[in-house]
Formats: sequence, C-alpha cells, structure tokens
Amino acid sequence: MFIHTVLFHLKDSLSKDQIKAFEAGLDSLRNIKANSACYIGTVADTKDRPIVRSDYSYNLTLLFEDIEGHNAYQVDPLHKAFVAEFSPLWERLEIIDSD
Repeated sequence: MFIHTVLFHLKDSLSKDQIKAFEAGLDSLRNIKANSACYIGTVADTKDRPIVRSDYSYNLTLLFEDIEGHNAYQVDPLHKAFVAEFSPLWERLEIIDSD
C-alpha cells in the first residue's frame, strides 16, 4: 500500500465562491481510478492539543495499491487539471508519502 497525503494551505484572501470551487475540484480527485480510497477533510476540533497539527486548510489522503498507482495518479488528466486550475489558490502544499 502507498499513502499520499497533501496538506493544502489556502490563501486567506479567497472568496466563498473560490473555496466552494476548490472543494468541488478536490472532490473530483475521487474519480481518479488509480486510487483505492480518498479522504478529504479540514482541521478537526482538537486544536487545543499543542501536539496536533492545525495550521492547514484542507487535507487530502489517497491510498494506492503501490507506487505505480501513485505514479499513474500524478499524470492523470483530472489531477493535472486540478493542479492547473487551483494552484493559484494555495500559499503552499505539504506532501507526505509513505508505504
């Protein structure tokens, strides 16, 4: 199994419409056949625990059977379209890959 986690740090200046569009775009990544599971979330209500990470806007976690599935995801047209359209909306990304 290969796990791909992305922490999105969105710009503070985004409108509600931009955030709604980003959420729809993020949700569209579920349709990429290479992934076997997709989890999308925001910061949980555990912010008062100092050890818990709470400085991101959205979390995307995808599960793949292997690194080949991950590699197929990276070049999938849906993924490429998502990055092209929505990358102007984030300040930065953090990516954690594990197997």
